[in-house]
Amino acid sequence: MKFSFSTPTTIYFGRKEAGRLGEVASGMGCNALLVSGSDTSRFNDIQVALGQNNICCTCFSQKGEPTVDQAEQGAKIAQSRGVDLVIAVGGGSVVDVGKAIAALATNPLPAMDYLEVIGKGKPLAAHPLPFVALPTTAGTGAEVTFNSVLAAPEHGVKVSLRSPFMAPDVAIVDPELSMGVSPVVTASSGMDALTQLMEAFISRFSNPLTDALCREGIKRVAASLKAAHDRGDDLAAREDMSLAALFSGVALANAKLGVVHGIAGPMGGMIPAPHGVICARLLGPCMAVNLTESSRDEAHGHVVKKLGEIASILTGNPGAAPWDAVQWIDNMVRYLPLPPLSRYGLNKVKCQQLSCQALKSSSMKGNPVPLTEKQLFDILMPHC
Repeated sequence: MKFSFSTPTTIYFGRKEAGRLGEVASGMGCNALLVSGSDTSRFNDIQVALGQNNICCTCFSQKGEPTVDQAEQGAKIAQSRGVDLVIAVGGGSVVDVGKAIAALATNPLPAMDYLEVIGKGKPLAAHPLPFVALPTTAGTGAEVTFNSVLAAPEHGVKVSLRSPFMAPDVAIVDPELSMGVSPVVTASSGMDALTQLMEAFISRFSNPLTDALCREGIKRVAASLKAAHDRGDDLAAREDMSLAALFSGVALANAKLGVVHGIAGPMGGMIPAPHGVICARLLGPCMAVNLTESSRDEAHGHVVKKLGEIASILTGNPGAAPWDAVQWIDNMVRYLPLPPLSRYGLNKVKCQQLSCQALKSSSMKGNPVPLTEKQLFDILMPHC
């Protein structure tokens, strides 16, 4: 057995940990770009805390899904203001654009030179600016990953800016920051975390360290996703979901993902569906195909065994069969307020395009079994 494992990010986890931002940032820079979502009310308290530690701020508001153009705009602002530190406070989109800004601010070429799939995929020449992430949703785990997912509307896809240098220097994960998140966002982000945990667990590149994180993360999602959705002020449930998302980020950064994210990347650039909704709607069907294909070949018996283990964790039944995991997912998706993908304009023509594009996605490399374009099309068509 051989594997590598990396997590260069210093992680502070727990209730009230957001209060240490000023202290942490004071050792990293003195002129910060503060990146947040459309709700800029968070800026005030954070600016005061940073000011008390002699850090001045320039604010950058990220609205909607992050795009390549927005990241380049943020990088230009950082360069013109002499920024030496980037802090992102928000959901996965905010953290992703913050990471991209930190990277592009110190590297001379246009973003397209560094982007995967649609760009040249060149490595970053210089380390990004120091970066601190404070996630306010429990989903993507972007606070500990090595890439930034950006939309390129002119190409109709989402792609990654990726580098081993891009992991945040510090992640402050305070479950209390997610207390105000709506039930819909709680549901979609929580299903994204579950998808990442499951895909990393059965990935071709999984290892004992990522497996341990995935098992623990799946257990916490099973125990607390419904509670976090039903009772937004349930801090124990929020804590479980924050930890599950964190574990999913560390796991995917080391074990990669699979077919769900292979489809979700190009689909997110093609239709205006939230990433978590895409993952939730595709997770059950994709796991069903993986299970069917793995059952046909003894060489993939370990995948069937792992899916059985997932089923036991999700259902709380040690004797659960692998197909029980698919049923649990389907039941949860029906329970949560997650719109069908057809509502966002998914149709047969787009399904055909996605089936082809998904095969080229970097996420497909981790899928435990090879899938064909027709199989991907068959996964997608019921969602039109």
